[in-house]
Amino acid sequence: MRTKNSIYNAIFSTLASLVGMIFGFVTQKIFLMCLGLEYSGANGLFTNIMSMLGIVEMGIGSAIVYNLYKPIAENNTDKIKTLMGFYKKCYNTIAGVILVIGIAITPLIPIFVGETSIPENIYLLYYLALIDVVFSYLITYKRSILIANQKNYIINIVHLVYLVLLNLFEIWLLFLLKNYIVYLVLRIVFRVLENLVINFIANRKYPYIKEKDYASMDKETKEDIFTKIKGLFCHKIGSFIVMGTAYIVISMLLGLKEAGIYNNYFLIFNSISILLSQIFFSIVSSVGNLLVKENSEKSFEVYKKLTLFNFWIYALCSIGLFATLQPFITWWIGKQYLLPLYAVIWLAIYFYVQGMRKTINLFKEAAGIFYEDRRIPIVESIVNLVCAIFFVKMYGIAGVFIAGVISSLILYLYSYPKYVYGPIFHKQKKDFIIEQVKLFVLMLVMLGIILVLISVITVSNPFLQFIINGIITLAVVNLIFFAIYRKTGEYEYFKWLLKKFIKRNK
Repeated sequence: MRTKNSIYNAIFSTLASLVGMIFGFVTQKIFLMCLGLEYSGANGLFTNIMSMLGIVEMGIGSAIVYNLYKPIAENNTDKIKTLMGFYKKCYNTIAGVILVIGIAITPLIPIFVGETSIPENIYLLYYLALIDVVFSYLITYKRSILIANQKNYIINIVHLVYLVLLNLFEIWLLFLLKNYIVYLVLRIVFRVLENLVINFIANRKYPYIKEKDYASMDKETKEDIFTKIKGLFCHKIGSFIVMGTAYIVISMLLGLKEAGIYNNYFLIFNSISILLSQIFFSIVSSVGNLLVKENSEKSFEVYKKLTLFNFWIYALCSIGLFATLQPFITWWIGKQYLLPLYAVIWLAIYFYVQGMRKTINLFKEAAGIFYEDRRIPIVESIVNLVCAIFFVKMYGIAGVFIAGVISSLILYLYSYPKYVYGPIFHKQKKDFIIEQVKLFVLMLVMLGIILVLISVITVSNPFLQFIINGIITLAVVNLIFFAIYRKTGEYEYFKWLLKKFIKRNK
């Protein structure tokens, strides 16, 4: 059942992310055509500010989902109702706090935006973005029961319909009205509708969650949740500073137009990241179930299989990003929006480093390791911010990616081995570091080979160059991967799993 749910979750999450990515590119091009680069920069800036406000959530969702695994496995509906009731109260409170903080930081908005020729009232645009994020917390808590029950695919089916309808309406209204305010209002309406539908499905599948006669949270569970929240809050702050402040640093040091150029690359980076993250997120509840029911040796076997899969996916995609980004940007929106080649190389390396966290983070989250390493994301974020300011001044937008790679060393060399790899699998910490270094070196070798090949094979048509570079990457990376790993047990397992899945669906 774990494997079946993981496959369904991965398929539908991938499909939803693919559709979102495709529509995102189309909508972004039309957005630039109809509204321009400054609106794109402002849109990205508001998105990052909303991410900052999302710190208030403190990771309550992850802590609740972790505590749902055991009562779901035991079919303890009373405990589930108690947790869901607590979750609802928490999220209503969070929505109110976000609204208050969002209003309180209003005077800082002109500082973040800087000089702009946007005619609309910048405060009105900001408040519409704020309302969007507030509504997302008011009616979203029932997703957790579906996630913990390994039914993420239901959420992704609803999200798929939401993406198609939202983007079709956005494209139509951008062409028709060329109005950013209408664009923001539309997103609020569709977000509310999506959450209402998911709530309706959760109520139908688990009708007992609507009951009001649940007991108060026991002291032990409450202490466990708040302990994890303390740790997750630090992770939330660290994650925002690492990912969110990059946009603000670029906007403040280089200007809103440079931030708009970064936004185009970030759209591609983030779309692919979301697409791939959905695959791993779709199996987190299955890993949680695994850790509850199986021993450390069984868990380590699964970890090795997922790590190889993780490497294949992210080596292929990071090298593919490097090979195809420049011709794709040229074909998509024009060569005037290109970054220097060295910046794209650093972006690819940063993408790989971020992506290779997925498997170890999967086990970390499923095991509920949130409090033990609570100081690490703060240290990482400070290192990242200082490096970003320093390197952006020296190398422009590329400095953001360089800073991300440097700050990630704290995780790979210290945090993951000490707090996750050793405690969960009872293995030596140095084994994790050696494993990751070997994979990173192999990725760089493949990146170098691709760099040479795409430099030699060139054509004048950017779309054709994009296709050629993509084919070269697919062929070379997969051939090297096959040559090195074809005789390993992990490779044989995934080959068997793929054959089984195809046979079952036939």
